[in-house]
Amino acid sequence: METSLRLQTKDSERNKVLISSILFMGLGHILYLKQYLKGLFFAAVEVAFLVFLPKIVKAMGDLITLGEPMPHLPIKQRPNSIFMLIDGIIVIAAVFLFITIYIISVRSALADYDQAVRSRPTSIREGLNKAFPIFGLAPSVGLVIFFVIVPLVFSACVAFTNYSSPDHIPPNKTVDWVGFDNFVTLFGGNAAWTGALGRVVLWTLVWAVLATATCYFGGMLMAVILTESGLRITPIFRTIFILPYAVPSVISMLVWQNLLNGTFGTINRTLSALGLISKPIPWLGDPWMAKFTAVMINLWAGFPYFMLLTMGSMTAISKDIFEAARIDGADKYQVFKKITLPIVLYQTAPLIIMSFTHNINNFGAIFFLTGGKPVVADSTITSAGGTDILVTWIYKLTVNLLKYNYASVLAVMIFVVLAPLAIINLRHTKSFREGEL
Repeated sequence: METSLRLQTKDSERNKVLISSILFMGLGHILYLKQYLKGLFFAAVEVAFLVFLPKIVKAMGDLITLGEPMPHLPIKQRPNSIFMLIDGIIVIAAVFLFITIYIISVRSALADYDQAVRSRPTSIREGLNKAFPIFGLAPSVGLVIFFVIVPLVFSACVAFTNYSSPDHIPPNKTVDWVGFDNFVTLFGGNAAWTGALGRVVLWTLVWAVLATATCYFGGMLMAVILTESGLRITPIFRTIFILPYAVPSVISMLVWQNLLNGTFGTINRTLSALGLISKPIPWLGDPWMAKFTAVMINLWAGFPYFMLLTMGSMTAISKDIFEAARIDGADKYQVFKKITLPIVLYQTAPLIIMSFTHNINNFGAIFFLTGGKPVVADSTITSAGGTDILVTWIYKLTVNLLKYNYASVLAVMIFVVLAPLAIINLRHTKSFREGEL
């Protein structure tokens, strides 16, 4: 009977701690646990939240409406829908942090009460040890939320608005929520935009595959040749091959753009002087030729990285494996196919995935070489050229056409496709698993 009463008393006290902590953050620590410092900290967080609550409510309301048109006011005094959108997202992030801290305070009160019931009062050192991970990670979590997640959410939200020129550029005009109208326009609602999207997406995928495969296997081929040749001047060739990678890609692409110019480019003029061609080759003027040229120039600029990577992986392979293979009668091709290639692929598979993702968003290789040109049928409406990939098209939509809503749709599409693909591939890559080959 006495034990039952004691248990009921403990449950009643625990419920008091729980209810008081829920009613006001930190109240349970102060009234029942006598942890004044911790309780005052949690209470100060809720007091600050209550002080700013009117502004929070206003920001949430502005996020829903994005402002009302006020043509009677001067432009500078009109509501700016984009600022309202940003403020609303930041407020949502702050509310999420507040709720998280609230849950932590309630769980902390219950945990401290249970520990006190077990006659193990929490010492100051033990409390600091428990709080250290939270306080240590708090700045990093805050920075990630406000400098990574908030911009990403803002970019995604723009896809559901009509933020575009000429009728919805604040502060002159307001921006409105339009739901999935932008997605409908790009994915079948307008022939010109849908055709441009399909063409650009297809070329983006082809470009990413070719750019990754050519650079990787081109670098591997050069690494094998330099390693197996046994020439004394191999370091000289290795230094020469590194130069394209060492020079900033912007400079390299602009130089190649001038060299491949169809009218006065050095390459066409040299070939013509040698009598090898009778008319200029449209390296960057024909859509198919420009795509082929872009892949080849990217190969020239990108293979040194994979060459160095492959050579480093090959030096880590035990020489005994090669000796055993040669004793068994394997030739160089068999050694490469059965030993070198599998081991190098095993070690560099994550970097291949990263390279593929990078090439999908490889802005410089396309923009500074071709500028997305040549012009095709729908370029006057969509600004998408014959060699534009998604990221260069996004740039043109934002800078040239001021179609921020369509650009945001493309950005969301890139994220939705690449994020799961990268996660799935990395999770299935054996390089991240423990154990032998």
